[in-house]
Amino acid sequence: MNKSSLRKYYLAKRKTLSPEEVKSKSEEIKDLFFQEINLESVEYLHIFLPIEKQNEIDTFLIIKELKRNYAKIKMVVSRIIPSTFEMQHFLLDEENLTKNHWGILEPSGENLTEIQPNQIDLVIIPLLIFDQQGNRVGYGKGFYDRFLNQCRPETLKVGICLEEPIEQIEDVNKFDVKMDFCISHSNFYKF
Repeated sequence: MNKSSLRKYYLAKRKTLSPEEVKSKSEEIKDLFFQEINLESVEYLHIFLPIEKQNEIDTFLIIKELKRNYAKIKMVVSRIIPSTFEMQHFLLDEENLTKNHWGILEPSGENLTEIQPNQIDLVIIPLLIFDQQGNRVGYGKGFYDRFLNQCRPETLKVGICLEEPIEQIEDVNKFDVKMDFCISHSNFYKF
């Protein structure tokens, strides 16, 4: 299947999940993340904030664990620039988050600390589905491809997904950035 068909199918499938299923799978993904990912050399970790109405994985579970056990890691979140389909990145300050017009929590306010993509050591990437080669399907606006292309080549790219991989995404192109790892609720994948 191509990305457009996959996006439509997995968005619809995700909407059928109950809040309890999303919470349970989010917990399992969090546990696998901390079991499998070596965070020793990570100084800046980019994490997305979940869109509840889209039944996204609750990344606040990972954020809480990082705060509790990895205080040296600085967490980075993004703010979307709609006119350019790009993102700006800032240190996470949970006191200064507001929802944008898509319902996504973003950093807001005056005293934000901006972080450049080349400073980031690990990026946690939201996905709808992925394939066995490490290719991924998101919402289709290309925000993450543009962002990941600005990161250093050695920046770890870790997808998290509520689904298991499909065999192959048909229409991968040269601008698509592959993941290094992906975590589902029951498996850890290395590419």
